[in-house]
Amino acid sequence: MTVILPTPTKNLINFALSPQPFEALHPLMALSTTFMPPSSPKLNLYSKIRRPFYPHSVRFLNPLKIRASTTLDYSNVSTNDKSPPLKTSNWQWKFKDNLINIYYEEHVKESPEPSQNILMMPTISDVSTVEEWRLVAGDIAQRNGNTNWRATIVDWPGLGYSDRPKMDYNADVLEKFLVDFINSPNGPMKQPENDLIIFGGGHAASIVARAAKKGLVKPKAIAAVAPTWAGPLPIVFGRDSSMETSINNWHFFSLSRKPDRYGLLRGTLKAPAVGWMMYNMLVSNENAIQSQYKSHVYANPDNVTPGIVESRYALTKRKGARYLPAAFLTGQLDPVTSREEFLELFTALEGKTPVLVVSTKGSPKRSKAEMEALKGAKGVTKFVEVPGALLPQEEYPALVAEELYQFLQEYFGTVA
Repeated sequence: MTVILPTPTKNLINFALSPQPFEALHPLMALSTTFMPPSSPKLNLYSKIRRPFYPHSVRFLNPLKIRASTTLDYSNVSTNDKSPPLKTSNWQWKFKDNLINIYYEEHVKESPEPSQNILMMPTISDVSTVEEWRLVAGDIAQRNGNTNWRATIVDWPGLGYSDRPKMDYNADVLEKFLVDFINSPNGPMKQPENDLIIFGGGHAASIVARAAKKGLVKPKAIAAVAPTWAGPLPIVFGRDSSMETSINNWHFFSLSRKPDRYGLLRGTLKAPAVGWMMYNMLVSNENAIQSQYKSHVYANPDNVTPGIVESRYALTKRKGARYLPAAFLTGQLDPVTSREEFLELFTALEGKTPVLVVSTKGSPKRSKAEMEALKGAKGVTKFVEVPGALLPQEEYPALVAEELYQFLQEYFGTVA
């Protein structure tokens, strides 16, 4: 059967497949220049789990405010064969007319003592998953000290192992989900007010900061790991006030107008038949996933294992997998629209909430520039740099866990 595409869609595909400077794009949303047929899906959820590393305990004093970049001595990092118990569950989120099953995991060490809650939010991308935080969660939950840490990781609606209904995803929707997940009386995060610590990667960190700025959530502390705010197309090609041009305005289409390209691509990815074809061509194939992880998601290509690629590929084959990525790619999930607004998110938390920013040495230059802008910025309590690129919590979990744990001890207790 021959499929005849409308001229605008043909032009869009030609645009998408033309060579572009995508080295700075966020995980997996760079548009491939070569179509590689996807192989059969792998059903394993976490094909290859690397053994976590656990640093020795160290005693720290409560510090003064730190505004300089600091680096830990990782020479004392050691292995530990024990893993804390893992509980998996689902919570039903009601949003408008949708009842959405939300997948989450809890990592906690068995103890009669009460636990302090940490919520870990995955980096937003088309293959976002709780898996990226598992080793860090297990590491921190297993530590011995005067505080028992209970780490909860949750998949965003439309991503990971949560349901992926077809709806209009944007930053407001994800912020609403975060607020409901934390504050719902029947939700998994039951804790006294101001008693929750939140770790977020990439866009998730900015969405957390935005919700905190508005007073919708009141975290005890925030850690922003490789924080970002601009989606793949806006960070490369820019954005303007008319970026929300409707997919239905075909007669306004012009390759010289970036706003029309964003709206057209978003609508095409969500459309039946053509949407799946384009999604499979640009995102849902193992070669594209491996290429993007090796080019800018991970800092060291040798750390990209077949198990990681298989796991992420399986996520792209879940029902409704293309809807939220269509929004992410085109900037609909961006919590702010400029660096000035990005910095203001953190400025608003000055004197209210301790904030750790974990930058990375190997981030793409555009993303790196946004992270570096937070160094010494008002509202940033501590700024550190670790190896890695856009997913340091998965690529270098021991090092990220060490920085996060030190931050926790500096502000919320000492190690026994």
